[in-house]
Amino acid sequence: MSEPTTQQTDDAQAHATTDAARTAILEGRTSLGIELGSTRIKACLVDSADPTNVLAVGSHEWENRFEDRVWTYSLEDVWSGLQAAYADLIADVRRRHDATPQTFGAIGVSAMMHGYLAFDAADELLVPFRTWRNTSTGAASAELSERFGVNIPLRWSIAHLHQAILDGEAHVPDIRFVTTLAGYVHWRLTDRKVLGVGDASGMFPISTDPIDAATHGYDAGLVDSYDSLVGDRAPRPLLDLLPEVLDAGVPAGVLTAAGAALLDPTGGLQPGAPFCPPEGDAGTGMVATNSVAPRTGNVSAGTSIFAMVVLERPLEHAHHELDLVTTPAGDPVAMVHCNNGASELAAWVGLFAQFGAASGSPVDTDTAFDVLFRAALEGEPDAGGLLAYNHLAGEPIAGLSEGRPLVVRTPDSRLTLPNFMRAQLYGVFGTLALGMRVLAGEGVELDRMFAHGGMFRTAGVAQRFLAGSLDAPVAVGETASEGGAWGIAVLASYLSAPAGTDLDTYLRDSVFADAEVETVTPDPADVAGFAAYLERYRAGLAAEAAAVEAL
Repeated sequence: MSEPTTQQTDDAQAHATTDAARTAILEGRTSLGIELGSTRIKACLVDSADPTNVLAVGSHEWENRFEDRVWTYSLEDVWSGLQAAYADLIADVRRRHDATPQTFGAIGVSAMMHGYLAFDAADELLVPFRTWRNTSTGAASAELSERFGVNIPLRWSIAHLHQAILDGEAHVPDIRFVTTLAGYVHWRLTDRKVLGVGDASGMFPISTDPIDAATHGYDAGLVDSYDSLVGDRAPRPLLDLLPEVLDAGVPAGVLTAAGAALLDPTGGLQPGAPFCPPEGDAGTGMVATNSVAPRTGNVSAGTSIFAMVVLERPLEHAHHELDLVTTPAGDPVAMVHCNNGASELAAWVGLFAQFGAASGSPVDTDTAFDVLFRAALEGEPDAGGLLAYNHLAGEPIAGLSEGRPLVVRTPDSRLTLPNFMRAQLYGVFGTLALGMRVLAGEGVELDRMFAHGGMFRTAGVAQRFLAGSLDAPVAVGETASEGGAWGIAVLASYLSAPAGTDLDTYLRDSVFADAEVETVTPDPADVAGFAAYLERYRAGLAAEAAAVEAL
């Protein structure tokens, strides 16, 4: 009998792998992660025993609305979008594995952090969802930051609640529960009003001590200070309004029959799957990039852009550019959050794609991004004197209450396509760099900075420019474009980790042990060029502020 050929051996191994995946799906030995991002709702299914094995994905595009001067999403869009993303995932499972799951080993929900979802005693939404993007909470943010001695950013849930109290809004007396988008979806699916500690840290400051049942993990002294400040203007004591806080790895409820019907109206999904604590997109970004240990950090770029740096020690001073939040395991993190990320860049790429179509040379979106990003590599290190401001919304770090996207140049600047695209990419990192320089002034050091998000899919471009803007090595891994949906699927898988396994150990040994990572060190010419760009960028913010006033 002849020996099997290499092709026959490979086919047999592939068939065995497919059979193993199909069996895991049918037996519910999988973890489902769902993340509601700014422009896409994504679902990611992984093998619970090996979360690096992505079995299927699904997605649905959506957009926020600017209604009555409020950035919002309707709850109807939340559920129709979740159902569409879930249906897309199931279709992908059937295509790849000829199987239809009826349950999962674990489920996790993640979403954009912060914002304001307020409900009454009948669990009815009192006012339209106010997202992180709103900057109408200046008075509340300033008063609370001064009273607490820590920075309370405009987008935090407590700033939204306090601004509603300051403004005497009619709905305030009826408030019985306030949560984030992830907390809301989790609640409707499990009937549990809980939140992962990372997401909760963007609602109200978290204690540096282990989670205490009496305070739900929130800083007890600041809770008392707040209750004393608002007195009878508040509908209830603060702890009565906020969700319970849970660390990563703690069971957070199970899928109810009503929740299963919400996620899958076809009736194919059965109740009973356990849930991990719901988390924010910052926390899932840390997980997706293995950045939960001190001296590690990550940058997440999407509609917003933010950097998370896990701290070795407390910061010496409060800074309005820096949030103090936590990892999903409760460790302290300094966050530089910018409301404006890659949306304006995407708009310009779309414009060039429209030109291609009009000229008779149409290209798809991915090709347009790739061509224009690679053109940026040929630009001058300082972008030829061009400036690009990506501020579609207000930007607190830059001192802007509203956004006005601008391209600015002096008469002697060099307006070329490479310089223009480099300026646009630099512009994505401009406000982030302002905040990161404040963090560097505190003496915070990094061993590694990971990046993830769709703009890093074109190898060696955005990653290189980010390294130049931070003057630090930047790594990108295989999960760069999957991002938070995969990160929350990993947190769901962490529910079944051996008792006593901390999150950092689980990620290092069980998830990222064999991960392939590409690291780019900063090019000195890029570092110097971006520094020159940033100096002009900082000075040109006066033009941005004038545009807000005039336009």
